[in-house]
Amino acid sequence: MQLSDFHYELPEALIAQQPSARRGDSRLLHLPAGKADLSDRRFADLTKLLRPGDLMVFNDTRVLPARMHGVKETGGRVEVLIERLVAEDRALAHIRASKSPKPGSRLLIGDRWLLMDGREDELFCLRTEVGTFADLMQVHGHMPLPPYIQRTDNELDQERYQTVFGERPGAVAAPTAGLHFDHDMLDRLAGMGVEATHVTLHVGAGTFQPVRVQDLDRHKMHSEWLEVADSAVEAVAAARARGGRVVAVGTTSVRCLESAAAGGQLAPYRGDTRLFIRPGYDFRVTDALLTNFHLPESTLLMLVCAFAGYERSMAAYRHAVESGYRFFSYGDAMFLERDT
Repeated sequence: MQLSDFHYELPEALIAQQPSARRGDSRLLHLPAGKADLSDRRFADLTKLLRPGDLMVFNDTRVLPARMHGVKETGGRVEVLIERLVAEDRALAHIRASKSPKPGSRLLIGDRWLLMDGREDELFCLRTEVGTFADLMQVHGHMPLPPYIQRTDNELDQERYQTVFGERPGAVAAPTAGLHFDHDMLDRLAGMGVEATHVTLHVGAGTFQPVRVQDLDRHKMHSEWLEVADSAVEAVAAARARGGRVVAVGTTSVRCLESAAAGGQLAPYRGDTRLFIRPGYDFRVTDALLTNFHLPESTLLMLVCAFAGYERSMAAYRHAVESGYRFFSYGDAMFLERDT
């Protein structure tokens, strides 16, 4: 398949610029298994789509206040977006400036200097001269809202661009399917016998980078760090034993599970992944998927098409556009099921 196969027309007015008034206020498009028709629902209807014994897999990453503004030694303005913390005083980052800083140059963020040590592909290797990046971001960092949200971050984003279950800081983009859940919904699901487990994938800014080649065989997938612990592997095995489904909350949870099962069966895994899931991929773990709507021609849309079928997925997207669903990070959700 070619990149152009994953294009769809999206009116700019459907790109959500603000979160809904409350978590869980969103709409939910249901794409059942088999040939059943899709249906328009509310997120609260998720309790009707899940079954006792199902296992929900949540990504427990937390978003870092990773966007910082400063100046170069020459006085030019610079924007730093932390991609990954390598150590307390070292990070890989994207830098926007009129001219890229050279190795050995310094950047001033507030009253702290950063030294640019070199490059790793498109990323800059930065280290603090004093203190830690965590401290620096705490004082000077902004929530790294996606490029399609055309406003600066505000106090509300500090809460709403995080999931209520996120525990492990490290992401520079939210696992957005999880943003719909509040504690009440989690309690309701637990009360009806739906189990839960956590995995971790620190979402990188590469998730927003466009695919630049028509031939998808030539696309180099961005790298992201993940961990699937023994507890998650055991929870999946228990779900299988009781006849429950494995329900991934977000494409990041899918990447965790499928990366950890790359050897043929699910096993604990900790490290990077470049797994590129597109039509033709054979899913080993995931039975159902809750996800937001994704950008045209994105690898995340390709994952959705691989999961639910290309024709059905693209038809569902056309229906969502025609029905005025809200798209992307602060938008509505869809629930997709596979034949099991």
